[in-house]
Order: sequence, then C-alpha cells, then structure tokens
Amino acid sequence: MPNAASLPRLSTFLKTAGPGLVVMLADTDVGSLITAAQSGARWGYSLLLLQILLVPILYIVQELTVRLGTATGRGHGELIRAHYGPVWAWISYAGLVVAGVGAIVTEFSGIAGIGDLFGVPRLASLGLPAALLLGLVFTGSYRRVEVVAIAVGLFELVFIGLAIAARPNPGDIVASFAHMPLGDGSYRVLIAANIGAVIMPWMIFYQQSAIVDKGLGWDHARNARLDTFVGAVVSQCVMGAILIAAAATIGQAGQGTKNGLETVGDLAGAFTPALGPWLGQVVFGVGIVAAAFVALNVVALALAWGFGDVTGRPHSLEQSPREAPAFYGAFALVVAAGAVAVQLVPNLVALNIAVEVMNALLLPLALGLLILLATRALPEDRRVRGAYKWVVYGVSGLTVAFAMVGVLDGIGLL
Repeated sequence: MPNAASLPRLSTFLKTAGPGLVVMLADTDVGSLITAAQSGARWGYSLLLLQILLVPILYIVQELTVRLGTATGRGHGELIRAHYGPVWAWISYAGLVVAGVGAIVTEFSGIAGIGDLFGVPRLASLGLPAALLLGLVFTGSYRRVEVVAIAVGLFELVFIGLAIAARPNPGDIVASFAHMPLGDGSYRVLIAANIGAVIMPWMIFYQQSAIVDKGLGWDHARNARLDTFVGAVVSQCVMGAILIAAAATIGQAGQGTKNGLETVGDLAGAFTPALGPWLGQVVFGVGIVAAAFVALNVVALALAWGFGDVTGRPHSLEQSPREAPAFYGAFALVVAAGAVAVQLVPNLVALNIAVEVMNALLLPLALGLLILLATRALPEDRRVRGAYKWVVYGVSGLTVAFAMVGVLDGIGLL
C-alpha cells in the first residue's frame, strides 16, 4: 500500500501524465506493428535488441519536446517560426505532412484490413472510425480526447499476451543478439524501417502541442518526463511483443523468410498457431483497431496543431470549431481524405515498410530542428547543456547514421 506522503505525488503525476503516454501508444501504429512483425518473420529475434535500444533513444527525443513545451508554452512549429523564420517553419511542416499523410493512410488501411477479415464492408469499416474521431474532437475538450485515447490505446497490451501465447524460446532470443546480419542490405533496410517506425516527425509536433494545450508549465516538467519514459517503455514492449510473436510462429516455421508479411491478413495469421484461427484474429483485430484509432487521432491532431503553429491561426482543443475553424478544418480534412483514399485504392497496406523508411529519411530535418531549439532557443537554465547535450548529439547522430544507411540500401545506392 502507498504511504500517505506518496499519495499527493501520485495524484500530481496522474494529473500531469497523458501527452507522453498517448503519443507513445500512437507510436505503435499499424505501420510500426507491421514493420516489427516483418522483422520477426524474416529475421527471427535478431532485431529485438534494436527495439530495446530504441527505448532510451525514443525517450531522449521526446524529452526534448517536454522541455520545449513546458519551458515556452509554444507548439513546435510556432517555436521554429519564432526563432528561424517562416520558411523553416513551413519546411518543417512539409516534412510533417509527408509523414502524417503516410501514417493516416496506413492506419485506415489497417482498420480496413481487419474489417476485411471479418467481412465488414469497407464503407462501414472506414466510415465508422472516421465519424467517431470527428465526433470526439469536434465535441470534446483536450482532457476528454486524452482520456479516450489512453482508454482505447491500452487495448494494445493484448499484443504482449499474444507474444506469451506464442511460447518463444528464451535461449533462441538471447542467442539471436550475437547473430545480426549487418552485411545484408535487406536487413539494414529493416533497421531503418524500425527506426522510422519508432521516431516520427508527427510525434514531436503532437507531444509539444499537447503539453501546451493541457496547460503544463516548467513546474510540471519532471512528471511530464516520467510520463514520457513510461510511454517509451510501453511502446517498445508492444513492438517487441509483435516481433517475438511473429518470430516464434511464422519465422520459426520458415514461412516468412523470403517475402515476409505484406498485409494485415498475413500478420493475423501469425497468431493462429498460438490462439486458434478465430480467437487469434479477434484478439489481434482488437489490438490493431485500437492502435490505428489512437494513431489516427494523434497524427491528425499533430497536423492540425502544426498548421495553426505555422500560420498563427487559433489552434486549440479548448476552443470551439467556430473559434478555431482552420484547426478543426485541417483535422477533418486529413481524416476524411485518408478514409477516402483507402476506400478507392484498397491495396495500400503494402506501403507500410516504405512509409517507415520515409520517416527515417526525414529524421535529419526533424531531429536537427528539435536539437537546435533545445540547445539554443530556451532560457540558459532550461536548455540542453553539459554532458546531457553530448549524449543527445551522440545518440541522435548514431540514430540518423543507421537510418540513412538503411535508406540508401532501400533505394539501391549501397
């Protein structure tokens, strides 16, 4: 039982928590899950170590957004515009749009894929989540949107249960860490895809704006960092669970070593040996739909908040659609466009890996501007400095380097 002194601290943390956990639950979106499953199906457990190493990397990147949001009370695009001018703000937003559009499409394609498994018409499987998202955002406050996102996103934890049900061999997992085929170009592409699946531009925009919209200040920074760390651990546990489950089933059977997984149906099949065809599909479907719904909400809000940042127009969930028409209009536009695109072009799931590699390609721009702001645009006592600054530089540099090698492999230049 917690002692009396710890209860106020827990209460304060729970009031502060949210932006970090929500963005990390969205991080395990459909594209990320398919990337992790592809990794397990093609290469067994050998990419699991990367998922573990990405926990501190993910935390460091998103901690910078906590620092910027709590210290300035401004969104990411607004800070870039204030310190480096509108041109760089629009360039950064363009990167967000590219990554965001790819993410929106993959989320809707994942939901449509689950609908296809159960014979649900695409008009319903795409229209219903789009309508629910619009209803939630247009009629709710920031707090309500956050609570719903967390409640839905926690269903992603079913993937951990699926990994346990797949009965992986712990000895095989440990042994795989010593056998990483770094000389194989397709393996390096998946390294880049996994990095791009975990660190995405829209996460930076979302968390910083969510911190501002929630009204968190510098005195909340410590708890906001803890929220971010917990979210990073949860995110990578889910990614690791999908990889393990795919490796222990499809990978061990040798069915995924050549072409891997390309559709949601292929991914659902990974859990059939563990839970049976019906239960495996139901549990998997719940996890995918939850992941997709949270990611759709987060990515669309990031795009809407980012648009308000770079244009200077009102952009808050605490304002009504009449008070912030551009913000709500941008949100509605990207949600509707994503649903229509998947309805008209049904085979977009195959783009998942390419989307994650594209995210890796955008890393130098996203991380470069983020680090510049964190080291130069804050008051001296709140900047990234000292030994931690060099940790940020080193971690970011190595992450970008590995990502770029995989990107070059993917386009045939290595």
